[in-house]
Amino acid sequence: MPIGVIINALSVAVGGMVGAFAGNKLSARFKEDINMIFGACSMGMGISAIVLMENMPAVIFAVIIGTAVGLAIHLGDKMNAAAGGMQKVVSKFVKNKNSKISEEEFTATLVTIIVLFCASGTGIYGSIISGMTGEHSILIAKSILDLFTALIFACTLGMVVSIVAIPQFVIFLLLFLCAGLIYPATTPTMINDFKACGGFIMLATGFRMIKVKMFPTADMIPAMVIVMPFSWFWVNYVLPLVN
Repeated sequence: MPIGVIINALSVAVGGMVGAFAGNKLSARFKEDINMIFGACSMGMGISAIVLMENMPAVIFAVIIGTAVGLAIHLGDKMNAAAGGMQKVVSKFVKNKNSKISEEEFTATLVTIIVLFCASGTGIYGSIISGMTGEHSILIAKSILDLFTALIFACTLGMVVSIVAIPQFVIFLLLFLCAGLIYPATTPTMINDFKACGGFIMLATGFRMIKVKMFPTADMIPAMVIVMPFSWFWVNYVLPLVN
């Protein structure tokens, strides 16, 4: 049973709902300062994953090529449009009275949390491990951060944050169900390089959260798909030639 996947999705849904209703009770300074902490946590998680990297050229190449693919197919623009669509649907049922940011900033922030919740290396790896071994601790640990992150972001964005739990649940459940096919085809080296690739996205997401630099995190997502094949190719074909 996908217990970890369910808990993670519920943490986002509950955090989003609580934040939407309690947002006007928190000061702007509190929300801004705590968001800086969440950004630091995201960067810390990213760095801790990056240090696991075993084949730097393969990972760097995957990040660059994957991001180039994302930019070429305008993945970030499509996610921006999807985020705007989510808000339009939610606004028909729940009016957000807490948001005082521009529509452009709203969409950019929503895309940031979609990537943070749905495309983090921790969440993807945790879903695969959960499906393969029944070990849910990785996703449960991620759920704690997601709960409070969703709560704080919902103070500004409103109820739409809780809706992010739906695509997150679908993505992680598919990974959970496909774990029996994915995990046996991997090696510990490929897994570590995969985590490192996710770490770069988490690090970039952290910079977006604290508004230092708006990295194209949505366009970086294809890197997560190609990094393990790149890692495998590097180990089996490139390294023997180099050595």
